[in-house]
Amino acid sequence: MKLESKCSSIKLSEQGTNLNYVGKEKSQWRDASKKIVYDKNSIALFNGLTEVQDQLIVSALRSLGEDFVALPIPDFDSFQKGKAFGNRGQCNPTYFTVGNLVKYLQELQQETKLSSSEIVQKYFLVTAGGCGPCRFGMYITEYKKALRDAGFEGFRVTSFEHNKGIFQDTSKELVNYSPKFFVALVKAVSIGDIINIMGYKIRPYECEKGATDKAMNECRSMVSEAFEKRKNLTLALLKCRKIMQNIEQDRREKKVKVMVMGEFWAAMTEGDGNYNLHRFLESEGAECLPQPMINRLLLSIWEANHELEKSISVENYDAKSVDFTQMKTKIMIQLAKSSLLLHFKIYSWAIGLKDYDIPNMEKLSNLAKAYYPLDSSGGEGFLEVAHLIESVKENLADLVISVKPFGCMPSSSVSDGIQSLITNRFPSSNFLAIETSGEGGANFYSRVQMALFKAKENVS
Repeated sequence: MKLESKCSSIKLSEQGTNLNYVGKEKSQWRDASKKIVYDKNSIALFNGLTEVQDQLIVSALRSLGEDFVALPIPDFDSFQKGKAFGNRGQCNPTYFTVGNLVKYLQELQQETKLSSSEIVQKYFLVTAGGCGPCRFGMYITEYKKALRDAGFEGFRVTSFEHNKGIFQDTSKELVNYSPKFFVALVKAVSIGDIINIMGYKIRPYECEKGATDKAMNECRSMVSEAFEKRKNLTLALLKCRKIMQNIEQDRREKKVKVMVMGEFWAAMTEGDGNYNLHRFLESEGAECLPQPMINRLLLSIWEANHELEKSISVENYDAKSVDFTQMKTKIMIQLAKSSLLLHFKIYSWAIGLKDYDIPNMEKLSNLAKAYYPLDSSGGEGFLEVAHLIESVKENLADLVISVKPFGCMPSSSVSDGIQSLITNRFPSSNFLAIETSGEGGANFYSRVQMALFKAKENVS
């Protein structure tokens, strides 16, 4: 289709000062946008966290009338499809998550015999978005590029800003990102964290292999039912306590404790995205100390408060009246933090989670500020540096592993550059920084085994 455009492609003259081209008519070719009539009762697809959390989030949002479906955990086939349909030079999480969506839609097409256009009309993806010192801000573009090349052009991808919480722009979204949406989301994530932490604490000591996973699945089903039927979540978790307590354990053998941290997705995923790191560590006789999602939520709250404190410290000489905006924001931040901690403590007590301390962001920031600029946000911020220092000073872990995608700038360049100084200042630290690329698993496992051997020697 030929259109008349005000946008000219005429080059400037050699002198570079002739602006006579501005405003002139210029004919050029443009691709007309493909018009798609979408189904009003569309189904939302969601993934990105652990299996337990994805399922609980789906149930929580269904209770609000939203039709959500959780995607499976990304595997190596997802990675291959992500590389096939995505751009070169993207990071590991991009290939896994983008490829996972393409794989799901292709399998859905085969099973249901729906055409590509019917799938595009009926389904859409909900994901977290945002910007930062990495390729995270390019995820939406990558999704759309891969979907187009895979034959699903026009497939809708909507996102919410991961650091805005309830303060979202809801004017043009497919999902109602209301405060109720985020309250349900945070409750599901918190309970998922707690169930996962219980699993990591019990699984290495279980007498019957698979008993912990079976109990966790039962708990997930009970909590999901409580969400969907709008029952009391605390009562559901009290029932889960009995299930978890019935797991027979043998704690006579001392296990090496391994803290797993690093880039958010790579450290949290439970599949091929990090070579099944947590299960591998357990198979090698270790107990994992994972970084739960609540760490990231508390970091976002801390960063919001830190930015507010900086703005308050700057005097506004032009102010002619009292501005209560900053005070209101301060109160909202404190309420969000208090509510998050209160719910986490209540749910932890209900299910019987003991000997677990919620990370104190003020304490961690004070530990890291001598080595890491606190104003440098993005990625995991100061958490990686602070966790390593804390683990050494308080003897929390025998080994600290920082796992991240190949070329991850916030984690690899910034944090690991500082960690070399930390390991020199604290010679007793046992730290391993390791990258994932979706390939080269043998080298990955070999490096982890060597670090584990050192940790076991220190323990014995």
